[in-house]
Amino acid sequence: MRKLLIAAALAVSATSALAQQTGPTLRIGMQDDVGSLDPARSVQVADRIVFSSLCNSLVDIGPNLKIVPMLATSWTTSADGKTLTFKLRQGVKFQDGEPFNAAAVKANLDRYRTLPTSNRKSELASVDHVVVVDPYTVSIVLKAPDAALLATLTDRAGMMLAPDTLANADGVATHPVCSGPYKFVQRVQNDRIVLEKFDGYWDASHYPIQRVIFLPIPDATVRLANLRSGSLDMVERLAPSDVATVKSDPNLQFVPVSGLGFYNVTFNIANGPRSNTPLRDKRVREAFELAIDRDALNKVIGAGLFAPANQGLPPSSPYFDAALPMTHRDVAKAKALLQAAGHPHLDVELTFGNNTVASQVAQMLQAMLAEAGINLRLRPTDYAAALNAAHNGDFEALYTGWSGRVDPDGNLHQFNTCSGNLNYGHYCNPAVDNLLDAARTKTDPAQRKALYDQAAKILADEDPIVYLYVQPWPFALSKKVQGFVPYPDGLIRLRGVSLKG
Repeated sequence: MRKLLIAAALAVSATSALAQQTGPTLRIGMQDDVGSLDPARSVQVADRIVFSSLCNSLVDIGPNLKIVPMLATSWTTSADGKTLTFKLRQGVKFQDGEPFNAAAVKANLDRYRTLPTSNRKSELASVDHVVVVDPYTVSIVLKAPDAALLATLTDRAGMMLAPDTLANADGVATHPVCSGPYKFVQRVQNDRIVLEKFDGYWDASHYPIQRVIFLPIPDATVRLANLRSGSLDMVERLAPSDVATVKSDPNLQFVPVSGLGFYNVTFNIANGPRSNTPLRDKRVREAFELAIDRDALNKVIGAGLFAPANQGLPPSSPYFDAALPMTHRDVAKAKALLQAAGHPHLDVELTFGNNTVASQVAQMLQAMLAEAGINLRLRPTDYAAALNAAHNGDFEALYTGWSGRVDPDGNLHQFNTCSGNLNYGHYCNPAVDNLLDAARTKTDPAQRKALYDQAAKILADEDPIVYLYVQPWPFALSKKVQGFVPYPDGLIRLRGVSLKG
């Protein structure tokens, strides 16, 4: 522990002298290191937290989850639902001085749709082509109506980077140039990311913080210790076991908000040679789920913050299927299913990001599953490495999370459709594809919900993903931090945030 504290202190002190020379500096302790600073290839919430200061999207969400203008000031949809037209904010510049305009929007959207390594392709699959109408008007022409597209464009698929930088994919990832309130200065992997205020930002007057330093510290105890000592000003994803400590400290603020996403175990069903395991049998996957006590996870590790989940949508979503039964622990039934499948005893390797809470959950799952005859071998690794392994099929079971989206499509489609970019296990059921594809085309909420309910029942039966609990967002802040508003998507928006004292 002492070594971890020293390492974290060095990470903070490495930038302290420079920070003091440049005005107010906000130091944010992160659970994970960033995976990619290219919005096209990014898959982690840690990336999105940095992007929220570095990049602007065409549109954004407010604290109430309503879609609000950002780089686009207004939008209209054609009568047939197949053309979405944006009026763009004028006078905006990228951080390299390039002008933001309709041509820049087209260049970015075309890149997200065609870059071979892009994880945005399935999100933008409904897009046929992008038309520059005039310098500050752009139209997105669709193959079919897409009710989820506007919400999709609040996130990475709608983030705008400087067009002159797009040809160099490696350059984008190592030195991204966006149009957000803070510009990139430095990244030291597994140590820090440094941003500084972009004075040419169109809304710069509302960003009093001059410098933002993101510091990945996977150990929750070390993050909190640095917050309490004053070496950090904010931590995201406070460990539930530390909530009481924060609440009792007069120098700290506990600022939680309910999330939109989930934590889960994803099974490798058909992604490469490592999928050739008993987990291909849905009876084995069901037995795995029946061995889990979600209420115990919530009580023992979550301190009441880990509300049990049985589907990819949170109870706060209007598309949540309240009729879908929660699976409760039944060890006897789990054993019977394993016996029927011909695997009364089996080994399963669980890959997970090596942070405090993930390690606790993995160990508790290991103990629960052992009672049913499943020996869970734990494979802790860097979180970005875990996701790379998942993409490459180098896993059997994966414990991971998703920060969630305001539209249900963002929590379901890319994880469960045959060609979904985040379908790590390569689960494929054409009936699910048809339902989730059709839900994109419906504008009537009742029709969409009926389709999502049907898909939820199939997914609950086939268990390609076992949902464990709803993603919470417990932030802890120094009392010096003023004006911070938590959002259900977990992103740290710094408009109006200041440091006092």
